[in-house]
Amino acid sequence: MTVSAYDEIAAWYDNTVREGSLLHDLVLPTLFDLIGNVEGLRICDLACGQGVVARHLAKSGAAVVGVDTSARLLDIAQRYEAEEPLGIVCRHDDAQRLATLPGAAFDGVVCSMSLMDIPDVAATFHAVQRILRPNGWFVFSITHPCFQTPTSTWTEKADGTVWREVRGYFREVFWRSDNRSGVRGQVGAYHRTLSTYVNALLEAGLCLERLCEPRASGHIAERVPGYGEVPAVLVARCRKV
Repeated sequence: MTVSAYDEIAAWYDNTVREGSLLHDLVLPTLFDLIGNVEGLRICDLACGQGVVARHLAKSGAAVVGVDTSARLLDIAQRYEAEEPLGIVCRHDDAQRLATLPGAAFDGVVCSMSLMDIPDVAATFHAVQRILRPNGWFVFSITHPCFQTPTSTWTEKADGTVWREVRGYFREVFWRSDNRSGVRGQVGAYHRTLSTYVNALLEAGLCLERLCEPRASGHIAERVPGYGEVPAVLVARCRKV
């Protein structure tokens, strides 16, 4: 298995995720709403990182297996598990194969803000479909592919309004943000069109059930006013057919 880019920034990333309001106030409420009641379910947290989502699900009554390619982030996840045991099992594995996980073993799979890190999203969706039980669900969140493109920028107009300028939408490439202090500036991302995501899901046997585009409010909208006008993230729920 190749070394994860997150290994080099694991401690910084852990701190950023735990304190990041964009994730906790904008992404996770919608993600957990689409997941619904998890009591008694067996769930795979795909690209689990240090286990923020996994620990929430475990506290809500799920049996959770967390999978990630970053050994150092998994070390942090296991440290949290040792401090407050919730029965979470960690696996060092590649989301594109999930070789350590048996087929039809999970009621649900969740992947939060990580599909952009994975080179082969089609292979990942096939792996998800394989490990899901019949009628199992798959919920994921991603940076919004229609507005978070490699050359998209915020522009403030003369009247004080903020606009999102989007270019290069159809160029599916690996890119890094100009903001070197952010996650995407440090590890980059794979940009894909919305149709690429949807068609890859359908081809893998995952039927799209619901899409959500959470709108920022409160201090997030104050910090980045454009997120009250243009969605920053896309959250989806799918079902194994």
